[in-house]
Amino acid sequence: MGMLLILIAISAMAQEAILPSWNEGPSRRAIVSFVQDVTKEGGEHFVPVSERIAVFDNDGTLWSEQPLYFEVMYSLDQVKVMAPRHPEWKTRQPFNLEMLQWVADGSGRRFAGLVHHTDAAREWAYDRDSKIGRLDKALDVARRRDWVVVDMKDEWKRIYSFDAPR
Repeated sequence: MGMLLILIAISAMAQEAILPSWNEGPSRRAIVSFVQDVTKEGGEHFVPVSERIAVFDNDGTLWSEQPLYFEVMYSLDQVKVMAPRHPEWKTRQPFNLEMLQWVADGSGRRFAGLVHHTDAAREWAYDRDSKIGRLDKALDVARRRDWVVVDMKDEWKRIYSFDAPR
């Protein structure tokens, strides 16, 4: 019996070490399941290391967006360079939603996840009617296509490494 309790404790500690800043929830489970699925050698959906590609949307996922977008100056410079070749940008916002669609539409096992900024206390909350960022089209497409939508407030224990866990 003692050995069983030790094995259960070790298993629980190992699970806690995976995405330790996340709360248990559907998005965390989907990410962990996906990674286990594509990294299990001999598994049906195994992807060799040399063929693995991870695409992250920096906007609010890897970098904060407030009080100022960290990458804004670089991005504006790049848009100025690219804009003459893309007149459609005058009427259609480029990049973010299209990037997720590109990831989701390829062949093989895919994971499309959208971080929904819902935690105004620890970061910034924005949604459809926000003055600092919008997720209207992306949220609609994500729900329609069954992408994982991460609720930052409910699913992340901490947002920044210096935050105390919730």
